[in-house]
Amino acid sequence: MTSNLTTRQANELHKSIIAYLASNNLPNSTLALRNELALDEATFDAPAAQQYETLLAKKWTSVMRLQKKILDLEAQNAALHSDLQNLTPSSNTDRDTGADPASWLPTSTPRYTLASHTQPINGLAFHPIYSSIATGSDDSTIKIWDHDFGELEHTLRGHTRAVLGVDYSATLLASCSSDLTVKLWDPANGYRNTRTLTGHDHSVSSVRFLPSSGHTNLLASAGRDTLIKVWDVVAGYCLITIPGHSAWIRSLAASPDGRCLLSAGEDKTARLWELITVHGTTPTRAEHRLTLQGHEHYITCCAFAPTAAYPFLAPLAGVKKIPPGVGSDAFMATGARDMKIRLWDREGKCIAVLEGHENWVTGIVFHPGGRFLVSVADDKTMRCWDLGREGSVFSCMAKYLQAASADG
Repeated sequence: MTSNLTTRQANELHKSIIAYLASNNLPNSTLALRNELALDEATFDAPAAQQYETLLAKKWTSVMRLQKKILDLEAQNAALHSDLQNLTPSSNTDRDTGADPASWLPTSTPRYTLASHTQPINGLAFHPIYSSIATGSDDSTIKIWDHDFGELEHTLRGHTRAVLGVDYSATLLASCSSDLTVKLWDPANGYRNTRTLTGHDHSVSSVRFLPSSGHTNLLASAGRDTLIKVWDVVAGYCLITIPGHSAWIRSLAASPDGRCLLSAGEDKTARLWELITVHGTTPTRAEHRLTLQGHEHYITCCAFAPTAAYPFLAPLAGVKKIPPGVGSDAFMATGARDMKIRLWDREGKCIAVLEGHENWVTGIVFHPGGRFLVSVADDKTMRCWDLGREGSVFSCMAKYLQAASADG
């Protein structure tokens, strides 16, 4: 039989076996092997053998450890493969033959349960590039998770009261708090707190980075002082203060092109604002475009529809075809404590009311594929609404031990 060991490796193995047999009081076996290998006491004496006594056991333990690790990795690989198979509601055959990712939806079984906060979570945000999730909590901390592995990576401390909202840009994380501040954190530098923005006179409940549209490095915030503020995050000063609401602003959304803001709050209205730029790329004022009215209780969340959703929303608005050049503020959604979700067009008309939740709606987000709207509520459910079927409830995806929460 051909050996896979080199001569040196074979000699080391032989000596280790002889030393192991001798240390375990097996003199006959030891002598037989010495004779067979021509390793007598003169060639391989007792002091030399003593150095090899534990080597075989150590090597064997290492092999067993590696074997266990291989089995664990194989199990993990099988679990990940199963997750991949279940990412789409389509059959595996459909996925393998090119099913459209725009139809993928969450399964009713969570991939991971992320547990570390000691009090309720108020907001979360996904990093636009990396596999990071930020969560903000009443425990005054922000936690950074890797959603590929379900692992906690960082705990950020700096706020002195509840963290009410978080949002990512490509290069920064922003957080807002009941301590009246907005904080900026640098993910590339271990999430160091690089700046604290002050100016609100009451709790700051929502922050949103404005997507690039000539407006660079801009962040909007809103809070219980009924004001919206737009900040230059590089210089650290407030560019615009926007009054208009008569009660606590609970939620902010930025249009995909960064030119508009949608705010919603406890005055039961949502308001659309256009940021006006006179010279250069920095907005100098905001114009009020619309007031959306119809909810019967506080509005807790709002969102702009992505352009991918327009073909599904246009029929609800009685429009057969979306005209070219339509802006990214054509359709919007709001959720409220009246347990309803309302869809709106850019003229301020409510084009659909989605009913099904049994308690306050706390978060809404459009699916990137455009066809679905996902909502969560204090009835401890997450629901997916099929806009292609005029907003019918697609499914109630999960029941939670605590009230669900979604933010952006």
